[in-house]
Amino acid sequence: MDLDQLQSVPRVAFFPDSFVEINGAAMTCRRLADFARSRNYPYLVIYACRKTERKQEGSAIYQSLKRSSLSFPLDEELAYDPLFQRHTKRVLKQILEFKPDVIHITGVNDVSIIGAYLAWKLQIPLVGSWHTNVHEFAAQRLSNLFRFLPENISKKVSGFAEQKILDGAVLYYKMPKVVLAPNQELVDLLGKGTERSAFLMGRGVDPEKFSPTHRTVSDDTIRLGFVGRLRAEKNVRKLIEIEDGLIAEGVSNYEFLIVGEGSEHEYLERRMKKAVFTGFLEGEELSEAYANMDIFLFPSETDAFGNVAQEAAASGVVPIVSDKGGPKYLIEHDVTGFIAKNISDFTDYASMLINDPARLGRMRKAARDSAMSRSWESIFEGVYDAYRESIRIAEARKIAAINGNGGHSN
Repeated sequence: MDLDQLQSVPRVAFFPDSFVEINGAAMTCRRLADFARSRNYPYLVIYACRKTERKQEGSAIYQSLKRSSLSFPLDEELAYDPLFQRHTKRVLKQILEFKPDVIHITGVNDVSIIGAYLAWKLQIPLVGSWHTNVHEFAAQRLSNLFRFLPENISKKVSGFAEQKILDGAVLYYKMPKVVLAPNQELVDLLGKGTERSAFLMGRGVDPEKFSPTHRTVSDDTIRLGFVGRLRAEKNVRKLIEIEDGLIAEGVSNYEFLIVGEGSEHEYLERRMKKAVFTGFLEGEELSEAYANMDIFLFPSETDAFGNVAQEAAASGVVPIVSDKGGPKYLIEHDVTGFIAKNISDFTDYASMLINDPARLGRMRKAARDSAMSRSWESIFEGVYDAYRESIRIAEARKIAAINGNGGHSN
């Protein structure tokens, strides 16, 4: 392969495990496909859906594959189909027709397994991107499940499971030649664990959709917001403790604005004193909800990126996030938001902002300015650099193998 070929736009077959679902990973995958289409880059997307069909929009081809009745849920709409491999011949036909230079998978699931298998079978360079901390999700759920056990035993069980799942995931990511991760901590972990080239793949934000201009309230109430799934792995029960802490400090001019649905909804609604639960929102309603917040509380410790914190910042809302997981990389502490080590920190930082309107105003502007500097365009251009790197590595290995067998290059 000459230099011109390497610098040309790669033909990519994309196997996202989450594409039509409502979550951050699916949103990022859809935006990546949209980016390719907007640039007229050839892009084939293979994903699971409720029916099997093929459609083409510009330079992008979309092949959805129906999951069987034996599928079981992994998380909300996301599922795993043990019979999904029955689609392999159909996908192979698509791959042979499309002739990709690179195959891109996103995780350990039924869709990506087909992509990884075909990359191996056809000797096509493979790129893998990490979108979800499945090991931490599993640990949180196990911890929630075994609440009846003594805390030290529950922690040992969930900790053991978390490490084993992480070990398995890292082993799976040894198959790609290049790996992408949403924060530097995961880039380092995957790079070291897989001994592969590892690159950062963050997430951008739409500064028009998420903007202070969508604000519709103008009273003296300070709104503390949360957006996301109301599930154990998001640590949402900590919102109750934060509210109790604020009340203990004498704060009264507040209201919680909680956007999302999930199994913890009823538990929260029964125990929180001043909270509005909107359920799932999207479009203009979501933009308005963000903009009506003043402080964004995100106690999740399992998010690989935490795009909701970035959307909140773009909306002119000051995020307070955990010091565990990916969201902390989005925050400049005490400038664009706060990084909390424990629930006391969440309470103290929120109380400080509530009692200091001038500081809250400065930080709201700083949060907005910081978020606006992150564009989807630059992030996806970086993904294409990773595609080219995987091709370069594959070509270099081919040349090394030929030279090792006698030095012939024909």
